[in-house]
Amino acid sequence: MLYPAGRGRTASPAGCKRMTSEALSFTRSFSIALLALLEAMAPPAVSVGLLYWLCILYGAEFRGFFVVLAILVAALSVLLPPPRPRPPGARQLLSPTWPLAGRVLVRWMVIVGILLAIGFVTKYTADFSRKVVVSWIIATPAVLILVMLCLHELRRRLMYDPAMVRRVAFAGCNDISLSLARRIGESGELTGLKVEGFFDDRSAERLRVPVRARLLGRLPELASFVKRRGIDVVFVALPVRHIQRVMQLLDELRDTTVSIYYVPDIFAFDLIQARSGELFGIPVVALCETPFCGYRGVIKRITDIAFAASILVIATPLMLALAVMVRMSSPGPIIFAQRRYGLDGREIVVWKYRSMTVLEDGAEVIQARKEDPRITAVGRFMRRYSLDELPQLFNVLQGRMSLVGPRPHAVAHNEEYRKLIKGYMIRHKVPPGMTGLAQVNGCRGETSRVEDMQARVNYDLEYLRRWTPFLDIKILLLTAVRLVRDEKAY
Repeated sequence: MLYPAGRGRTASPAGCKRMTSEALSFTRSFSIALLALLEAMAPPAVSVGLLYWLCILYGAEFRGFFVVLAILVAALSVLLPPPRPRPPGARQLLSPTWPLAGRVLVRWMVIVGILLAIGFVTKYTADFSRKVVVSWIIATPAVLILVMLCLHELRRRLMYDPAMVRRVAFAGCNDISLSLARRIGESGELTGLKVEGFFDDRSAERLRVPVRARLLGRLPELASFVKRRGIDVVFVALPVRHIQRVMQLLDELRDTTVSIYYVPDIFAFDLIQARSGELFGIPVVALCETPFCGYRGVIKRITDIAFAASILVIATPLMLALAVMVRMSSPGPIIFAQRRYGLDGREIVVWKYRSMTVLEDGAEVIQARKEDPRITAVGRFMRRYSLDELPQLFNVLQGRMSLVGPRPHAVAHNEEYRKLIKGYMIRHKVPPGMTGLAQVNGCRGETSRVEDMQARVNYDLEYLRRWTPFLDIKILLLTAVRLVRDEKAY
């Protein structure tokens, strides 16, 4: 599935200046996935809600058999498969309006048929108010169709938003890539994909490509084109015999946050959230993708909001006291704002309590060292227990950060290490976190050697590969333990 999970822009300063919202694509993906979740929960919610309301309207008590009926209809609404199988070919996100209403009605009729059959077998139909049941059977599909059409229209508006379009380039111009590109084009705006063109080492005359296929250059030019033009998705459609060329191409694309899919599937690479599927009937494999596609993004975002808001409520007195202490300890602002790279390598502003006498945020940022004279007395106490990072809870609520994820680094450090460590930019396929797998495994403090940063990146990529909600909870618990006895916090 190709949900709009993130833009494939390189994290260059020029590219960052063009952005107006740090986590635009992530929040939009969250909105689409949330709508899909609402569509799945609408049938049980509407049917049970109407049953309860009609019981009140007609003076019937909502208990006993009515509670059993509510449980049955909710279970059937969730578990019953669609009355008609999906059409072959495209996995369309949007379906025409009236067929949607027809499917809702047919599905409801099947549920009512099952409930009547259960009532006939158990002989409990006489125990229900006929006014309530008949009104419920008639009113539920009408209300449900209205709700589903509204949700359908909201999704349509989101998907037709030009900002939702993911730009696509193909590595390799052959029958399978041309076929996939043609099917993407025929689907219109339903997929949210737009084909920019093809890259191949062979000339247009040798390939005999059709007029509609835009040959943009040779394969070595693909990575620079992705950076320059902000390509979001690359489909690698090179033959299996060119496996070394594919590996080289993936290495060249590692300095971007582009989503990469191989057509057809192969698993000879260092995979990040690899999963296979099909697009318009053609098998594809995600080789490097964010773990927060679809419903997983919804779970991640809801968890962040719930935990961050709860911690803020509990920690408000402490945060106010720290603000006063910082203000009184030394001249300067209470909050230190620093530019860092966030989701998809976009520039964000991260907040911390000021713990030093300097406010470095330029081309050169000197890392804090043990016994660093720039650190204030209050700052040393806060850094020892990571209290200086409490304002980042507001960054989490904004959507710029997450509670758990790769720690964001200063822009200057990112530009330095992306040149030294292969795959460094892949860690930006997810929102940065207040804590992460690297931190709970001891990778904190100054990175005086490249090997120190390499160890952090290895843990960050492992987090992308292994992510589950339970891993986030485990990391949060381990973080709480480490705050008490971490010798690298300074």
